Amino acid sequence: MELEKIKQCKNEVQKIYEQFDASHDWQHIERVMKNAKTILGQEAADAFIIELAVLLHDVSDPKYKKPGEDLEQEILGRLELSTEQRQQIQDVIASVSFKGGNGKRAESIEAKIVQDADRLDAIGAIGIARAFAYGGAKGRKLYDWNEKARTEMTEQEYRQAQTSSVTHFYEKLLLLKDQMTTETGKQMAEERHEFMLSFLKQLQTETDGNK
Repeated sequence: MELEKIKQCKNEVQKIYEQFDASHDWQHIERVMKNAKTILGQEAADAFIIELAVLLHDVSDPKYKKPGEDLEQEILGRLELSTEQRQQIQDVIASVSFKGGNGKRAESIEAKIVQDADRLDAIGAIGIARAFAYGGAKGRKLYDWNEKARTEMTEQEYRQAQTSSVTHFYEKLLLLKDQMTTETGKQMAEERHEFMLSFLKQLQTETDGNK
């Protein structure tokens, strides 16, 4: 029964993610699922809750959500879950988003695993690719070495500012390594973090941001 519900959910959400830009498309979901299962291999947690939360975590992302639309609630309603399961999934999803540093703290082990899995996909080589894919979709500059990264901001300020893609590294991506909550997530984040630092150093060398 659980496998059938996961399959049903997958069929519904794949169509939705295929409409998003490359930074949050179906491949992103596949990578986050792989990360989550890697972490799950070292943790005792509810795999069913984790898989459904991964599949649903971006369908109602404020960056893509249309006015009056609530795809997350609609799909959850069609899956015939228990009230407890539905609440667990919603709690996990609520803790995934960074929100300019204002995100909800992950309390359950399921929330910690999904949060780490999603944030791992925001760093390293794939994180670099996604940052520039999203920036390109929004018409943002690749870099602006004179732009100052913000250290404090509201969720609204974080979402609305048209900062360059490189500035986003300093406002979010380089902060994620130290925000991992599982031991496996922390280990996986180390190499990815170092790769981003190397990339930024090389980018500065090749542009007018030499430091």
